[in-house]
Amino acid sequence: MERVLIIGSGPAGLTAAIYAARANLAPLVLAGGLYGGQLMLTTEVENYPGFPDGILGPDLMIKFREQAERFGARIENVDATSVDFSKKPFIVRTADEEFHAKTVIVATGASARWLEIPGEEKLRGRGVSTCATCDGAFFREKHIVVVGGGDSAMEEALFLTRFGRRVTVIHRREGLRASKIMAERSRSHPKIDFIWNTVVDEVLGEHHMTGLKLRNVHDNSVMEYEADALFIAIGHTPNTAIFQGQLDLDEMGYIVSPDGTQTNIDGVFVAGDVNDIRYKQAITAAGVGCRAAMDAERYLEAMEFEIKETVAS
Repeated sequence: MERVLIIGSGPAGLTAAIYAARANLAPLVLAGGLYGGQLMLTTEVENYPGFPDGILGPDLMIKFREQAERFGARIENVDATSVDFSKKPFIVRTADEEFHAKTVIVATGASARWLEIPGEEKLRGRGVSTCATCDGAFFREKHIVVVGGGDSAMEEALFLTRFGRRVTVIHRREGLRASKIMAERSRSHPKIDFIWNTVVDEVLGEHHMTGLKLRNVHDNSVMEYEADALFIAIGHTPNTAIFQGQLDLDEMGYIVSPDGTQTNIDGVFVAGDVNDIRYKQAITAAGVGCRAAMDAERYLEAMEFEIKETVAS
């Protein structure tokens, strides 16, 4: 019987693990096959307090994990495959095991979206990617395309200028959705150019990407565009498939929480991007991870006190 079981290992999950471990709750973290959340796919993090010179996303998450383990959190690199929150103790299953827990903190985050166009799946890893950190170095002195108009897309584009001879940003609108500072950095960079009011309809190439089929959204004119790589940065989908029918989800699939940690199930808490449709920052995820762990601790204290009172009476 686990007192605290945490599903997910990004900033929210590992911060929850740190706080729960320091409260002597010996949390179990089901970290997933690829632990660390979206920061494992992020380049330099410049806005996390305590790192004035910045830090690479994967390096930051390694430090999170080491700190959680130092205080006694147990971390297993396995994926939760199903849950049963209809009764207590709660049940969380992986491919090989079944765990029982008094409290659960859901911190499964969100995953990058794909364009779902012809050629994209076939050429994933052969020119098509959602991770500049992982794959950018393969395209030194190549022409790289980034799709998207938000901060993530601009971050990807700026990072990729370290490798590519040219980086082209393709966006379906006339202007960027990115923050002012990120937009200005991208627009002023000599290696970055923009194609506006355009979408990618197809990835071209047989064994590796050779170009894209582009369509103007105003006149529907189509052209083939030569490029060596495509990095997709168009947002994320919350990782909530296993919680459907168990937890309340909004129309976009994010877990609903009236106060930021409580779910519709007493004893099941939520933290991080799986609930956050607005901020999606490492520090906000970490902050809610802290809150979720403290709320789980208080819940356990109240539950165990009630049991003692019942036994005493």
